[in-house]
This record gives sequence, structure tokens and C-alpha cells, in this order.
Amino acid sequence: MSASQSRAPHASPAVSAALVAAAVGIVGLLIVVPLASVFFEAFAGGVAAWWTALAHDPDTRHAIWLSLTVAPVAVAINTVFGVAAAWLVARFRFPGRSLLISLFDVPFSVSPVVAGLALVLIFGRQGLLGPTLAWLDWKVIFSWPGLVLATTFVTLPLVVRELIPVMEAIGPEEEMAAVSLGASGWQVFWRVTLPNIRWALLHGIVLANARAMGEFGAVYVVSGHIAGATDTMPLRVEKLFQEYRTPASMAVASVLAGLALVTLVAKFVIERRLEAESRDLEAARSTAETPA
Repeated sequence: MSASQSRAPHASPAVSAALVAAAVGIVGLLIVVPLASVFFEAFAGGVAAWWTALAHDPDTRHAIWLSLTVAPVAVAINTVFGVAAAWLVARFRFPGRSLLISLFDVPFSVSPVVAGLALVLIFGRQGLLGPTLAWLDWKVIFSWPGLVLATTFVTLPLVVRELIPVMEAIGPEEEMAAVSLGASGWQVFWRVTLPNIRWALLHGIVLANARAMGEFGAVYVVSGHIAGATDTMPLRVEKLFQEYRTPASMAVASVLAGLALVTLVAKFVIERRLEAESRDLEAARSTAETPA
């Protein structure tokens, strides 16, 4: 390769400034301005009015409690599934492996509304499992379990997709060494596997929690939109806005926006740790490959 081919492309200062200005303008117009307007509208009447809209409305309190309950349960389910599925895919080669990896991405390619409708067709009273659930007196659709199912479905790929590349990059050598020294399966997981994937796992959990908190489409279908019973925070924001209660709607939206900002900070911190661990791993490999 010639020197001209290996030289990195260099844009003129004017082009660089224009690109930076365009990026800042788009981010400001599409992200910063709407986010700032949410907080401005929420606190337009003062902190007391904001607190009254959240704490003195029983339906709003229930929506906040429901979101703070459904999301952690769905994230916990996906954490267990994600670790197990990533370990299976990263450590074994078997027929249908590529198909299984592709199936993990189905929730990304299917509309959440379609996913919610599919759950209704399976678990609804007239659905595939409807008679069996009615005989057992188990209510799934228009109740808390349905919300958990819908939220679990839409957040399913986030943990497993974070873990697969990390576990493949680390390799099985340390786990095999621990087994050869007499460690049990749980000892290998807690003392070898988990420490190696902890930051990637936390990153996936943070992303899954953010997605779960803000889910609207699938939850809307399976919840029935029942105030004080199956309304989560996103559904409550929409209902208050439709009722022309804009300050109350923006107050609930500000809670979601605040959670999003906390998630953003956590994501930034975890990504920095992931980058540091990646550099350390590359340095360790380079040292191991360098002849004595």
C-alpha cells in the first residue's frame, strides 16, 4: 500500500465546522429542545404543582408504582435468559445456532403493537390458551402478568446481544482451567464468568430497563388502558394529554425523562469501563503473544 493510500482522509476546517454545526443542530432540535420543553412545562406551575400532580392523583401514583414494578421484573427475567442464552451461543457450536441468534432479534424487527396483539391471540380469553387460563382462573391479558410478558418480549434481545460478543472475545480458557482445577459449575460462573462479563451485563441491564420503562405499543394492547389498574407511566402520559390535563401529563413525562437522563449517565460510565476492559484485554493478549 502506497503512502497516499494509507494516509487518513482530512477534511478542510470549513467542512469540519459545518458537519459539527449540523450534528449539534440536529441533536439540539430533536433531543435537547423537546427534553427541555418537557421539564419547562412540568415545572411551569412550580415544584408544588408538579408534586401535587404526581402525589395527589391515585391513578398517577398507581401508574408510577406499576412501571417501577413491571420493568424490574421483566429486566430480571431477561437477565437470567440473556446470560444463559449468551453462554450457550458463545461456548457451543450446534446445528441451528445461526438461526437461534437471528431469533434473538425478532423483537427488534416486529412492531410492538403486533407483539401485543400476538400475546392477546395466545393468552386472551378467546385466544389459544384462553380456555385453559380461564379454567385455572389465571388472568394474563388486561392484568399485571400481561404487562410483564409484553415488556419482557420487547426487551429480550438487549442483554443477550450485549453478552455474546464479550463472551466470545474472552473465550472459554479461564472457565476450562477452573473446571480442570475442580470448580463446580456455579463456582465457575460466580468466580470466573460473571466477573469477566459484569460490565457488559450491567450495560445490557441498563438498556433493557430504559426500554422497559418507556414501552408503549405492546403494553397498550395487552393492558386495556385501565386507569388505576393497568396504566403504566407512558400510558398515563398519553391519557392525561388526551384529557387536556397538560401540566399533569408533563409532570409524569418529566419523571420518565429524569429516568432517561439517569440511564444515560449510567450508560456513559459503563461504556467507559467496557472500553477500559477491552484495552486491558488487548494488551494482555499482545503480551501473551509476544515471544520471550
